[in-house]
Amino acid sequence: MSIHNTTILALGSYFKGAAFLQECKALGCTVYLLTKEKYKDSDWPRESIDEMFWMPETHAQPDLTYAVSYMMRTRKIDRIVPLDDYDVEVAANLREHLRIPGMGETTVRHFRDKLAMRVQARDEGVNVPDFSPVLNYDDLREFMGRVPAPWVLKPRSEAASFGIKKLNSPDELWEKLNELGDRQSYFVLEQFIPGDVFHVDSVIWEDKVLFSIASGYAKPPLTVVSGGGVFRSRNLVYDSLDAVALRAFNQQVMKALRMKRGVTHAEYIKDADGKLYFLETAARVGGANLAEMIEAASGLNLWREWARVEVANARKQEYELPPIKQSYAGITVCLARQEWPDMSAYDDPEIVWKLVKEHHAGLIVQSDHSVRVRELLDGYGERFAQDFMAFMPQLDKPTD
Repeated sequence: MSIHNTTILALGSYFKGAAFLQECKALGCTVYLLTKEKYKDSDWPRESIDEMFWMPETHAQPDLTYAVSYMMRTRKIDRIVPLDDYDVEVAANLREHLRIPGMGETTVRHFRDKLAMRVQARDEGVNVPDFSPVLNYDDLREFMGRVPAPWVLKPRSEAASFGIKKLNSPDELWEKLNELGDRQSYFVLEQFIPGDVFHVDSVIWEDKVLFSIASGYAKPPLTVVSGGGVFRSRNLVYDSLDAVALRAFNQQVMKALRMKRGVTHAEYIKDADGKLYFLETAARVGGANLAEMIEAASGLNLWREWARVEVANARKQEYELPPIKQSYAGITVCLARQEWPDMSAYDDPEIVWKLVKEHHAGLIVQSDHSVRVRELLDGYGERFAQDFMAFMPQLDKPTD
């Protein structure tokens, strides 16, 4: 395949992934973007996009298949790439229908369906919290009799912490299932394990984890979403026991889930006894601006590397990681009372990025010293709570 005729179709149901599109164009690709009509006027890198298409909804079938098939009457497409978690399944469906290489529907379930990823991981010997499908009521009763409360009821295919409910008794579960009605099979019931929550972000090429970086949340994301607070994460000391163990565990998980190539964002928890459990993963760049934090720490832009992986595979070339640095970075973000919060008082020299988004405050710090990053984040957490923090009740799904 000529390097000049690689064509990438990016699916973007939200405005994100500009660096992915820019890198594809820099590599000589033809770049198409299909997005929602409401995002057509967003600040996309139009100089890197050959053609833009939009639809009222990018997930409605068979409309999406009809639209992309119509595009292909006059255009060739070599790869279809989902820019958001909610695009992952429809991208797989399109690949299967159009016979375009890439992750198919069965493997995609390992990275979108929380029940499928748990079953696959458990069957491959990966440590996961005890769980039960929400299908057979006798199985649910057996699970609740065997696993002490509290439990967590999770939507199988939502992203982040949306729709997750913590339950303390069987009565709470039955009441919730009654509310869900015919939708209850789209949930999984899981043992609640208190502990420290971590994330590992990776670049994978031909079944091998070439790059991974382990980071830790100050508070579990579910706690921040359900109870309010300031979101914070920072990468761990590279040779620390936790970081080494998490990277090794992450390799085991990616092998179990059959991840062949691309980028992944995975979450793990360590209980009071120091045991690691796999919580969930996604075959895409992590949200909440974690990619910017990881770039500040490592020099690696996950969006750009994802583009390089996809293009190398399409061209039957080898992919090589760029040079990696080992610095430290952390991020803090919260909902803000102010429409455009004034962050001018935050002026430490370690600040390398500030979030510009309505009703949000956020920044990233970078240092050669992990202790300094932690010190700054701890201070900013308290200051953000006083200066900006607003609380909005947890939603069952994200708003557009």
